Amino acid sequence: MDIQAAMGQFFDEKGNINVPDQLTLSGMCEMLYAMAQMEGTHENPLIRYWDFSDSREGTVHEIDRAAVNTRIKAVCVRLQQVAQPGDRVAILANNSPEYLYSFLGAMYARMVPVPLYDPNEPGHSGHLKAVLGSSEPTVVLTNKRSAAAVRTYFSDTPAGKRPRVLTVDALPDSLAQEWVNPMVAIMQDPSLAPQSTDEAFLQYTSGSTRTPAGVILTHKSIVTNVLQIFAAAKLQSPMRLVTWLPLHHDMGIILAAFVILLGVPFDLMSPRDFIQDPARWARQLSKRSDDENVYTVVPNFAMELANRYANPENVESLKDLDLSRVDGVINGSEPVTKASVERFLEIFGNYGLKREAMRPSYGLAEATLLVTTPQTSDRPKTVYLDREKLATGTAVELADGDDKAMPLMSVGQVCSPQVLVIVDPDTGRELEDGKVGEIWVNGENMAAGYLGREDETTETFRNALPQSHRTENSRAGNAPEDNWMRTGDLAVIVDDNVYITGRLKDLIIVAGRNHYPQDIEVTADEATSQVAPGVVAAFSTAGADIEGLVIVAERDPDAEESGDAGAIDAIRAAVTKIHGVQPEDIRIVNPGGIPRSSANKIARRVAAKAYTDGAFN
Repeated sequence: MDIQAAMGQFFDEKGNINVPDQLTLSGMCEMLYAMAQMEGTHENPLIRYWDFSDSREGTVHEIDRAAVNTRIKAVCVRLQQVAQPGDRVAILANNSPEYLYSFLGAMYARMVPVPLYDPNEPGHSGHLKAVLGSSEPTVVLTNKRSAAAVRTYFSDTPAGKRPRVLTVDALPDSLAQEWVNPMVAIMQDPSLAPQSTDEAFLQYTSGSTRTPAGVILTHKSIVTNVLQIFAAAKLQSPMRLVTWLPLHHDMGIILAAFVILLGVPFDLMSPRDFIQDPARWARQLSKRSDDENVYTVVPNFAMELANRYANPENVESLKDLDLSRVDGVINGSEPVTKASVERFLEIFGNYGLKREAMRPSYGLAEATLLVTTPQTSDRPKTVYLDREKLATGTAVELADGDDKAMPLMSVGQVCSPQVLVIVDPDTGRELEDGKVGEIWVNGENMAAGYLGREDETTETFRNALPQSHRTENSRAGNAPEDNWMRTGDLAVIVDDNVYITGRLKDLIIVAGRNHYPQDIEVTADEATSQVAPGVVAAFSTAGADIEGLVIVAERDPDAEESGDAGAIDAIRAAVTKIHGVQPEDIRIVNPGGIPRSSANKIARRVAAKAYTDGAFN
């Protein structure tokens, strides 16, 4: 199938995206599968699932496109037997093919999937309880590996309130034979036709910054954003995706679902299998043919782990690593650090990885997935800004090595025709380039809102940017005045590059001066080898008169506890010298001691509350 042509049909001559009113993800999936049948490519391998549960080398399960389609329809038919269109269907399972069959099968049944995770996942019980209470699913889909944990989780729930639990890999293929193409009913009654603005799935926020909220994503918002990404990243065919991202995360599930729709082959494993041995990811990225283009999407901490544990110089199985066919490494989901990216390029550039393949990017669930990614040949790009000037809201460039310089990595340019502006969060007026403000975005990829949170939906998605509030050379262009989405993220635009400086509500204000927690965390990280790379949380706590700075860092797994005192002194000296602020307290805790969100991000606010409650004593 010519993927370029398939995607290109949604763009007009001006580059605008036009999603048909009745296009849904399930309809698109079935249409493209029918095209593959006509071309005779429906039996081509689609999923290569790597299972490392029985051995370090792993077992590869190869599944062709026809088998995937059969399993999706089997799930659809079973759901139609036990639930109604519009019902919510929670997915509680590990990363696996069954997870994807569940997600798309629910859509085929015109139900609303809610991507979650195996209840055995540590540290997320509170998040799971809140999400299930909010979404109220009538059915839970799982697989044999996770079924026992799922049934145990619901064992205390009264029978009348307990959702129906279906084990997807126990469903027979023969169920798929009962699937009826919905077009038959729609032709008889056009009022039954779905709409692209219908709810596609419910994506819960990770809870790293607040109580998890259900983001309502429509078919139109998802298709629009995928098309924006496709054009902005200039994806090349033939392509192959390598992913271990958690499928309960928006980045993981949307990417995996879309490569299934398009018939793009991909390698899938679990986050835990990557963390146990990052070399597994590197091996899957290695070239398999001269004409493929390999893509992967990872958070920044993956760079750190790969640098440390997947350096081919130290890993015998990677001696023949060939990354020359890697065309894109999209680095997102959490702050991107110069040190980890440059070290990754230094190590893996020796094995064919091109520098321009690295794409630090920015996105959030409320915009479906991606907002910005580098679209020039100058990538990845770093700027060095005056830390003191930045604290007052102005970007002033300095030379690399200047004591006042704060390095920031560009996350590129907006994925058009989505529109991005920097706005003064207090006045709602657009700011000129070079000024720090809140990111506001506008486009048809925006989510419909938050489930059951009308006030928050209005506050986040229904903002106005009238012509009178735009700059003379406004980046808003001809974008409408209404329905601007506030991201809560602070950034500055320098030379057409977007640089994230922090979250609006995470700013640390000490003695009237602004400090970005990410900046302080990098300083603490670089001050000593006693702490694990990238596992530091900086936040403020209320003191008698002013806020105090607190830093909590996880001890490196290879470090001894006896080195903590010296490390604390080193962190205190570095932060005081570079940032001009004395930490009120510094704690070094055991590996795994800092709270994380369900997406594995450092949860600063949760850490701050834990600190206040005495959890780090």
